[in-house]
Amino acid sequence: MPLTLASRDGATPVAEDLTRAPLSVRGLTVAYAEKPAVFSVDMTIAPGRMTAIIGPNGAGKSTLLKACLGIIPRVSGQVQIFGQSLEAARGRLAYVPQRASIDWDFPARVIDVVLMGLSRELGLLRRVRASHRDRALACLDRVGMRDFAERQIGQLSGGQQQRVFLARALVQEADLYLLDEPFAGVDAATEKAIISVLKDLRAQGRTVVVVHHDLATVPEYFDDVFLIATRKIAEGSVDTTFTADNLQTAYGGRLAMAQLDRVAG
Repeated sequence: MPLTLASRDGATPVAEDLTRAPLSVRGLTVAYAEKPAVFSVDMTIAPGRMTAIIGPNGAGKSTLLKACLGIIPRVSGQVQIFGQSLEAARGRLAYVPQRASIDWDFPARVIDVVLMGLSRELGLLRRVRASHRDRALACLDRVGMRDFAERQIGQLSGGQQQRVFLARALVQEADLYLLDEPFAGVDAATEKAIISVLKDLRAQGRTVVVVHHDLATVPEYFDDVFLIATRKIAEGSVDTTFTADNLQTAYGGRLAMAQLDRVAG
């Protein structure tokens, strides 16, 4: 069944085959202790665009992303990456986890962390060639961290660590990038650097999906939005979907009406 998508510049909409969507989710349910954290969610991510997954705390945003990646088990539902199973398409996607979920005491240099993104390419022997190191350094350069290549990852600031993990994703040269709250707890310079890189990826035709918490920056940063509060509330372009009504449905009394009007008005 085709899905009609409008282009960012307002050109004539085109029909997109769901089986070719970068990420397609149908009927996904995840439960913790028999309580649904995500319930019967359908989601279709449009290609070559930046999508924000937003919702209140505990709404299931990160859970949804992790279930799509197979990090946590699903009770039910199907996930396809470019019309294929996760295992078949794993080489086409890259993931940046929440910074809080990483063991920063692990004794690894920055360059080693980025090279971990090439684990599928390096194989079991982990033979790192000069070409691999050059690619890793180029990705560190893109996020402004080349000069820190030999530094221990635990010695970096939070913002610097987040940039390194973005470089690890970049070195994979993926078609689909999934990021779990990459702007949480980082400084303004790091946020600006990250969003610049993500927009460059979009300009190259890559697809970017971000679990995001700052509603004020959604219109500036993203093309599309997916609202969730355990169930799907709405999805679509920011212009048509990031509305006060949808935000009120998702957040309820957790956001003051004045704030809703400000972020969606």
